[in-house]
Amino acid sequence: MNVALVHDRLQIKSFWEERINIDGQHAESEERRRNKSSLKKLRDEWTVRLEKRNKNLKLFNDSYVKKLKAAAT
Repeated sequence: MNVALVHDRLQIKSFWEERINIDGQHAESEERRRNKSSLKKLRDEWTVRLEKRNKNLKLFNDSYVKKLKAAAT
């Protein structure tokens, strides 16, 4: 009976080690695929564009408010 239990334990351990390796390889290939994707680059470009737009709008708004204050006084 002990021999059977040891054999089962080894078989279960081997099964889960193989499963972990397969999942790890899948995760690595998915990470490589995402790194090769241009989506990240596009998101970064749009983030920069939006930051510039927001900065310009804020500057425009600030100058407009200053002109209104100057005209009111």
